[in-house]
Amino acid sequence: MAAVAAARTTPLARLLRDRTGAAALAVVAVFLLLALAAPLIAAVYGKNPTEHYGQNTPGLLGDSGLPMLPNGGISADFWFGLEPGLGRDVFTQLLYGIRTSLLIAFAAAAVTTLIGVLAGVAVGYLGGLTDRLFGFLANVLLAFPTLLLLLALSPVVQSRLVDPTQAEPEWMQFLVLILVFSAFGWIPLALSLRSSVRSLRERDFVQSAKAQGAGAFHIVFRELLPNVRAQLLVHATMAVPGFVASEAVLSFLGVGITEPVPDWGRMISRGSEVFRADPTYMVFPGVALLVFVLAFNLLGDAVRDALDPRSAH
Repeated sequence: MAAVAAARTTPLARLLRDRTGAAALAVVAVFLLLALAAPLIAAVYGKNPTEHYGQNTPGLLGDSGLPMLPNGGISADFWFGLEPGLGRDVFTQLLYGIRTSLLIAFAAAAVTTLIGVLAGVAVGYLGGLTDRLFGFLANVLLAFPTLLLLLALSPVVQSRLVDPTQAEPEWMQFLVLILVFSAFGWIPLALSLRSSVRSLRERDFVQSAKAQGAGAFHIVFRELLPNVRAQLLVHATMAVPGFVASEAVLSFLGVGITEPVPDWGRMISRGSEVFRADPTYMVFPGVALLVFVLAFNLLGDAVRDALDPRSAH
């Protein structure tokens, strides 16, 4: 009876009844609201992420470039302190860093999901030689070390899209990372959908549609895709934190988002350089990244269980 009752409830209701899933959803919602409201919050707070407050105001930074006040310069004027060296406000950098990470992650997740759906459903439905060729290609691409390829591809794509004699526009940095992530991020979803569609195409409802004269377009969009929507949603939810972490890694290594665009990975990189003298600066972006990625991963697990109640038992 419990299983029947669970099946009758909506996925959202099941998600909200899951305490871990509901808490993760609340944390993710807070991050999204902070990202959307970053300009408003910064205006009320009276600071921006690019001005060098420590260099422009005497007494905030010492001769070594470190904040004069303890705990990284935390005060009533600078809630999370100051960045060592440049003296920028850490709080607004964190706020705008959320926007940077989420924009890249959501765009990359959307592109990889679209490509994965097109490739996985088409290959799974066609089968035969197409399926074997795709399987070989996917295995070859998955054999490459992903991080190494991301490190190598990022500057190559940048050099192709931007004249070396010109300054790289900010939007180009975002576009390059989205393209680099999309180059390989679609493969796991395509492989998963290929397996699901190969199984679904033999089911009675698909065979019945074929017997009634339905064309390939009708079968794919009316019979197959509705049965893998849950799989797509779970994949997209789980892909976002992966892209956030990957973007932070690339920026940490110096091939991601560059100055002056606020970015968590670059903040962590700078924090690691001055950690012994000022550990506070590294704590805020590190904790923010950890909490966001953990919350989104937990949300993905909860979404999967909510869409398929049997998976939770």
